[in-house]
Amino acid sequence: MQSRKSHTVSRRKFLATATAVSAAWAAPTFVSAKALGRDGGVPASERIIVGGIGLGNRGTYVLSCFLPEPDVQFVAIADAKANRRTEIKRIVDEKYGNSGCAMYIDFRELLDRNDIDAVLIATGPNWHATASMMAALAGKDVYCEKPCTRNIAQSLRLAETFRRTARVFQAGTQRRSLPHFVFAIELARTGKLGKLTAVHAHPSPWDNSVKTSGWLPAQPQPPESEIQWDLYLGPAAWRPYNQEIANRGGEFEKGGGMVGGGVLEWGSHCVDLCQWAANADHTAPVEYHPRTPDNRSTAVYASGTQLVIREDGWLPLGSCPVRFEGESGWVEAGDSGRLEVSSPALLAGKRVAEIGGYPATFHVRNFLDCVKTRGQTVANAEVACNSHIACHAANIAIFLNRTLKYDPERHEFLNDDEANRLRGEALREPWRM
Repeated sequence: MQSRKSHTVSRRKFLATATAVSAAWAAPTFVSAKALGRDGGVPASERIIVGGIGLGNRGTYVLSCFLPEPDVQFVAIADAKANRRTEIKRIVDEKYGNSGCAMYIDFRELLDRNDIDAVLIATGPNWHATASMMAALAGKDVYCEKPCTRNIAQSLRLAETFRRTARVFQAGTQRRSLPHFVFAIELARTGKLGKLTAVHAHPSPWDNSVKTSGWLPAQPQPPESEIQWDLYLGPAAWRPYNQEIANRGGEFEKGGGMVGGGVLEWGSHCVDLCQWAANADHTAPVEYHPRTPDNRSTAVYASGTQLVIREDGWLPLGSCPVRFEGESGWVEAGDSGRLEVSSPALLAGKRVAEIGGYPATFHVRNFLDCVKTRGQTVANAEVACNSHIACHAANIAIFLNRTLKYDPERHEFLNDDEANRLRGEALREPWRM
């Protein structure tokens, strides 16, 4: 563990060190071809120095997409859980053949390091937005897993923070970087389907309920050497230790103090793709309807395009499906890597690459390229802000079981005080932004 304490250096030690440094400068210096960027290596001056915060199962996978990139040097992990810290250190040190990966309990110590350019955040959703904003204020670029925010107010604050600090942000909505989804969205955005009438998204398949979060029964708390429970909870409401909560990576509190995620879990992927297809990355729907008996909920954009969130009736194209419908055609895609269209003419003879599953490799590369160019990523903070707002507002309509009208300019519900109170929530001390 690195310490923040300063150390006093004696005059004798200082002189000995200075002499050694002078001797080193006088001696011939040999630099490897790899360090100079020859032999396929990337010069140290061009490498992106990366640290990780809260890397569990998902975070370990995304890390596996970072590590092979030749311009990445991963140097540190911060995690409230000891077993995850040591496992990430083992993976990283094995990759580089050294013992250089530093471990921290408190991620603020990692953010204090001036040599770190970017951070990968894959904590539970209770931490995502707060840790991302703290990283931006510390001068770091951020790749953050989804859901990125817990409520509407936090979504707006996230976008504002990255706008103000000019840091690069990439939400972990990696389907934005997969060829068949991108092709389907291009058909919708370029008018190939005619005037867009509806975009369809799949909600969370395992539990799309929307209810307030609560406590599980208290269990004996492990020693702090194993888990820092207070730090693990972070900005979320305090609750007694329970192993199920500790193992769920913060899934206990996802949005607006709500559990289960409702629209938010897969919505932060599927609704996000619908937002892009509807040319709505800069806004959100203006009207939201509660869930119907057949498990559908709808929203309407100012353009008149409907956002349909539904569980059933999908083509067999894999998980996380989306469908875009226009007056003259439709396209549907899912995680199989395949897509279906209403007419072969929509493909115009093109063969769209079929990449099954939902790999993050292309998305990570987009992030790294933007870190270098200072450009906007495909899932930047404004994009994430508005797609998450659409999910949060849909959840509020489902939770209150009534139709809500929303002003995406003022970011408030019209004539509904109860809905407006659910736009934000208090953070637990001392986690204030």
